[in-house]
Amino acid sequence: MHTTEQTLDPARTAVLVMDFQPGILANLPDPETALARAAAAIEIARGSGATVGYVRVAFTPEDLEGLPETSGMGARVAGAGLRLDVASPQTAVHERLAPVDGDIVVRKTRVGAFSTTDLAERLSARGVDTIVLAGISTSGVVLSTVRDAYDRDYRVLVLADASADPKAEVHEFLTTEIFPRQAEVITVEGLARKLGN
Repeated sequence: MHTTEQTLDPARTAVLVMDFQPGILANLPDPETALARAAAAIEIARGSGATVGYVRVAFTPEDLEGLPETSGMGARVAGAGLRLDVASPQTAVHERLAPVDGDIVVRKTRVGAFSTTDLAERLSARGVDTIVLAGISTSGVVLSTVRDAYDRDYRVLVLADASADPKAEVHEFLTTEIFPRQAEVITVEGLARKLGN
């Protein structure tokens, strides 16, 4: 039986590129593939008129001072040293994926994209109710954002080939066994079809 693939309305869709930062990409065995796929997803989004959003993780000294002793995030960031400092080139969006005027850019201080940013408000202001996620890593920002976005009633899609994890087997497990419960898992090529490119 032939089924028609469900399309996306570009006016209501945002492609979110999450944690594509030099300091995080360095954890991957093959960062070039992830960068190329994310760049292709951005091009597809721009070509269709969909919103492109960037989420980066970085901390100011004040952010760190505000974390309680019980914070696992605080301990992890302290262990990373300057690699996650807001002023470090390691926390900038990778130059190959650079934002342009009109894109959404937010800085977070937790794992997921929403809890410490105004991302939800900025998406709402544009009428976005569907988000397509590309991120590093699958077990970090992507997992946390899928769960949170699902709870916030977004339609959620995950770009399996524009996301990556330091452990390939973890990426495979999440994209095949866990994410399909709350998100549609697609490829960059599938995104092009869904946005009419």
